[in-house]
Amino acid sequence: MKRIIATLSVVLLVAGGPASAEPGDYSTLQILVNLVSPPPANNPVTPAQANDDYPLLVNPAGFDDGFDPSLYYTWQTVQLHPDTDAVCGNGSPYKFFVNRAPTTSNMVVFMEPGGACWDYESCTGGSLLGARNPNGVPDDYLALDNFSTGLSSPFIFRFHPYSRTKVQAWTMVYVPYCTGDVYTGDSIAEYTSADGTDTILWHHNGLRNVRAVIAWLKNNIERPVQMLSTGCSAGGTGSLSNYYHLRRDMAPDLGFMLNDSGPIVSAVANAGAGTPSPSYPLHTQIRDVWGLDAASPGEMAPLVYLAEILPGFDTDDMGSISTALASQYPNDRLGHTHFWQDYNYSRYSYEDFYPFINQAPSPAVGEFYTRLLWWLDTVSLVQQLAPLPNYGVYIPNNRDLNDSHCTTIVDFRHGDIQEAGLELEDFIDSLLDGTGPVLNAVELDWSADFAKPQDPLYELIDQLLL
Repeated sequence: MKRIIATLSVVLLVAGGPASAEPGDYSTLQILVNLVSPPPANNPVTPAQANDDYPLLVNPAGFDDGFDPSLYYTWQTVQLHPDTDAVCGNGSPYKFFVNRAPTTSNMVVFMEPGGACWDYESCTGGSLLGARNPNGVPDDYLALDNFSTGLSSPFIFRFHPYSRTKVQAWTMVYVPYCTGDVYTGDSIAEYTSADGTDTILWHHNGLRNVRAVIAWLKNNIERPVQMLSTGCSAGGTGSLSNYYHLRRDMAPDLGFMLNDSGPIVSAVANAGAGTPSPSYPLHTQIRDVWGLDAASPGEMAPLVYLAEILPGFDTDDMGSISTALASQYPNDRLGHTHFWQDYNYSRYSYEDFYPFINQAPSPAVGEFYTRLLWWLDTVSLVQQLAPLPNYGVYIPNNRDLNDSHCTTIVDFRHGDIQEAGLELEDFIDSLLDGTGPVLNAVELDWSADFAKPQDPLYELIDQLLL
């Protein structure tokens, strides 16, 4: 059945032809050749990259997952060998998924959302604010019987009924999330349950997993002419924190990055008038447990490594990554979006670190404190990004879906800024297809969103998520 679906998809797309040719698209003749003999990899891992401080390690001979050209437009499971240093948090093998297109070399790399963890309960799935896939990633994760995962974003849904974008014609790479460290960590942590009866060793291995994915892509797929790095929540953070590595090593001609609701804000001890930024306690916690800083002199760690290779990145301020990327890649188009009323990422950011939230006289007051800190961080982020011509920021107020968390999941609807006559798709089009400065827009009149009726589709989805 999968082969029939894939073959029909190829026939329809080839017969119809692209609506307009994009850099990286193949000719009709080349597409027909690709259906029999897929283009070979032309940007393989070099010896220098294989011996980097965070090396690109490839699957050993005989372990590579081959590609059957009859399965274009279906999800291919790629399991990475332990020799690549790729592993899920619980120690199980790391897998990712590729959905190849014969019509273009262009690629979208989508990093999966799914929380974060820094203790036993949140890493094993025992708390509401925990991390995704504590038991690892099954082989059929994106098979038809679990297709809802693959539909989490229009960016990886080729025939979306509501929301259209050019990347739906590209090769798609789905990077699962199973380490609880927003794709940034490099440590093995020991966590003990609250009752002291169980202890686990948890692999915060996000950075090495992404490096192994990049190595496989370089050795198995043609270099993309255009590439988008994106994801929401933890995946949004990962799309930003790994953009430099991905951009440098995949070497596209045109690079794009969209961080949906995974902000890395400037959070230093003496910001402004001497008051720490709201996310400072969170950043302090994750630096420790996720191994982001070197544990001893001369030892490599993710932040130290990034500071060595990305000019302008300050290890004392993780939020400096956005400004550094905008400067390093002035011709790339970068973007950030989230809702003012996001009550998901905000909870991760503050609830465990500000006792006055959980000790508030009522849940409503605690919620207000959480939102207030989020609004302060949002203002700070907008002030940082808005002056950067190649870095757009788009902040609508709310959407009655998933606690207003993630603007690009399910579809692009109801992410409008009504006072400016803008839809979320206008921002995405500016990012992917525009010229000149990337669109900047922040909603200041919140009354229109709160007056909207509930969308029946969103109401159904929220009920299924309960």
